[in-house]
Amino acid sequence: MLAARSSATLSRHRRVQADVAEIRVGPLPGERTVLARPRTYMNTSGGPVAALCDYYDVAPERLLVVHDELDLPLGVLRLKEGGGDNGHNGLRSLRQSLGTGDFLRVRVGIGRPPGRMDAADFVLRPFSPAERDEVAVTLERAADAVETLVLEGLDRAQNLYNG
Repeated sequence: MLAARSSATLSRHRRVQADVAEIRVGPLPGERTVLARPRTYMNTSGGPVAALCDYYDVAPERLLVVHDELDLPLGVLRLKEGGGDNGHNGLRSLRQSLGTGDFLRVRVGIGRPPGRMDAADFVLRPFSPAERDEVAVTLERAADAVETLVLEGLDRAQNLYNG
């Protein structure tokens, strides 16, 4: 979504298992922002992310990760800096590969599995038609939150999107 807003296309990186696009966020020519989507499973995404941070010389505290969050209801966003992995295998992989959990996060709520459904089965299942509509709106808001965070900082983005 962020790439499309900038008329950019994610393309395969020549050295790292990831698709990337370099964009400028905001109305004026600003600092380069690198969008990346690892080409690995979420559980092993730390390696490609760490390699991209090395390649682009990005310190972990300048990294922003957008991820799903079981502990938030569907459609709820929360922005934060640092923290543990809370059982999220993708975050665990990132923390291990980067050597720190001190990166920015946009947590996108997907809710808890119903009944006794396994969490892994829940996160891998497709959204229902009703959920897809809510997810589309939530992803637009998440993209807005990322842009706000990049342009105006974490405090301003949290004030706008953590409510």
